[in-house]
Amino acid sequence: MQQKKNFYITTPIYYPSDNLHIGHAYTTVAADCMARFKRMQGYDVFYLTGTDEHGQKIERAAREKGKEPIQHVDEIVANIRKLWDLLLISNTDFIRTTEERHEKVVQKIFQKVYDQGDIFMSNYKGWYCSPCETYFTERQLVEGKCPDCAREVELLQEESYFFNMGKYAPRLLEHIEANPEFIQPESRRNEVVNFIKGGLEDLCVSRTSFKWGIPVPFNENHVVYVWFDALINYLTGIGYLQDEEQFNKYWPADVHLMAKDIIRFHAIIWPIMLMALDLPLPKKVCAHGWIMLEGGKMSKSKGNVVDPNILVQKYGADAVRYYLLKELTFGQDGLYSEEMMATRINADLANDLGNLISRTVAMIIKYFAGILPEQIETADLDEELKVCARQAYDEATEKLEKLDFSGYLHATSRLVSRANKYIDETAPWKLAKDERQLSRLAAVLYNLLECIRITVILTAPAMPTLITRANQQLRLWEQDEQVMWKDAGIWGIAGTGNQVFKDESLFPRIDLKNLRGEEPVEDMIEVKKPIQEEKPAMEEPTKQQHISIEDFAKLDLRVAEVIACEKMEKADKLLVLKMKLGDEERTVVSGIAQHYKPEELIGKKLVLVANLKPTKIRGVMSHGMILAASDDQYVDALTVTKDIASGNRVK
Repeated sequence: MQQKKNFYITTPIYYPSDNLHIGHAYTTVAADCMARFKRMQGYDVFYLTGTDEHGQKIERAAREKGKEPIQHVDEIVANIRKLWDLLLISNTDFIRTTEERHEKVVQKIFQKVYDQGDIFMSNYKGWYCSPCETYFTERQLVEGKCPDCAREVELLQEESYFFNMGKYAPRLLEHIEANPEFIQPESRRNEVVNFIKGGLEDLCVSRTSFKWGIPVPFNENHVVYVWFDALINYLTGIGYLQDEEQFNKYWPADVHLMAKDIIRFHAIIWPIMLMALDLPLPKKVCAHGWIMLEGGKMSKSKGNVVDPNILVQKYGADAVRYYLLKELTFGQDGLYSEEMMATRINADLANDLGNLISRTVAMIIKYFAGILPEQIETADLDEELKVCARQAYDEATEKLEKLDFSGYLHATSRLVSRANKYIDETAPWKLAKDERQLSRLAAVLYNLLECIRITVILTAPAMPTLITRANQQLRLWEQDEQVMWKDAGIWGIAGTGNQVFKDESLFPRIDLKNLRGEEPVEDMIEVKKPIQEEKPAMEEPTKQQHISIEDFAKLDLRVAEVIACEKMEKADKLLVLKMKLGDEERTVVSGIAQHYKPEELIGKKLVLVANLKPTKIRGVMSHGMILAASDDQYVDALTVTKDIASGNRVK
């Protein structure tokens, strides 16, 4: 028997000063999606998450509530575990930095690095932000406040142990240069490289002003600084210095996943710590963007958070996971609103995928009493559908390997759209009226069943319960049958002769009207021409008003490539386009749905007004406007026909 390949993925360990928000949920769902994908590929996966429970911030928060720190964190950790259960997180282990197994490893590592001369005693003076648990230099402060959360900082001075970072900086730069995939995305890699080249200061790795931490093994007046303590969890969780066989099996980590605000800790401090321990570096450190609300970055420090518990209870774990992974382009900031999420769930899951499954099951029941017969009929349309299915499999696989979760789900959505179009093209209801076409009808329904089977497999890492829920109607798999990723790349696996059953909708539609608490707004994209009085036939035309070249220069016109497009629900004239501008992606709403089918625009390079003020249209934030020419009959979007890269200016 061939030995399984191993795959080790981690989230950051979360700080339990308060309950977690949807930003933490996004990181954990993204890592879970990757872990499930790798398991379906046959890998032996170790997925680690947990909590970072030491530090002054925890100690203060507990005291303010009249509790001991361990009592405070125990209660919050219990809530975190419940949230991960709600979100169907399949972690292998959950590590807490207050556990004895972790404390022992931290002390042994601290002692080793001290003994080899990389940790030394000195005095520390610097500005400290308690909510962020981070020190800043004077020049890093913004108007005298924390550059991350804009809160007050305090000047601390105390005797501390320091870690010699500069000793390993040249070696780290060499590693980054030799391994371009080590830090992702590229923008974060550039940030890290520039920071290292600016010169690394020695890192303060102990504190004396509080006691809630792991004692320094040779000086109990000091506790280990929270970041030096926390990062070691990635070793403790897989048995470093405790279970050598397991540790060697999974280390080095394949992916450390986190938000961009802690990339420097993971891409600078952590690799240097590993170099000091003479251990291999992780293969990839990936940072995603922030979830933004209309008021800016969401964070516990600012108090503007969204509770994922409530969302899961309202919409279900599959739907919430799907939205987070598809709507937020990995590596970039993403805008969140509940109405945007509900619109996405309705459009993609209720309308497209849910209806595809519901219509197919209903037609098998109506035309063949629920049991699909053998079929041999084929046509050109069938071959096109098979090609589309294979493309969806190849692209979804490629995107997931690159941690492009949004791109992965866009690939599966294109297959669903093609299958729905196939229904319209083949018109099964017409075939059913002619007995001579029953074999062709069976073939059409079988092809739809295959598309559904492939789609359900491809979306399983994002929506873990969908296979089971869909199978209650489709009977495609035996109970407890292990579904493998490669099965989605093979056409013709679905059997015939099984009884299908009509059941409740897999994704109930969300009433947006109730969600808004008001009547839906009118299309904001449509601009009606003012009624003009009829002019005399020979009247001179109105003189054109000129603008200066300076006024024209204010427009930022860019080449933008359409990477995804779909119709907006309950808006006949509106399309929602995902557009790529160089390394950036934007969502743009355009009123051209009556002139273009969504699939016609994918891959086209259009001209975008990139500096137009963002506006919300039917609950979707639109970041720019595409240019188009029109007359009384036609609208023609301005396209770029040459191979000019997206993001370039139009002059």
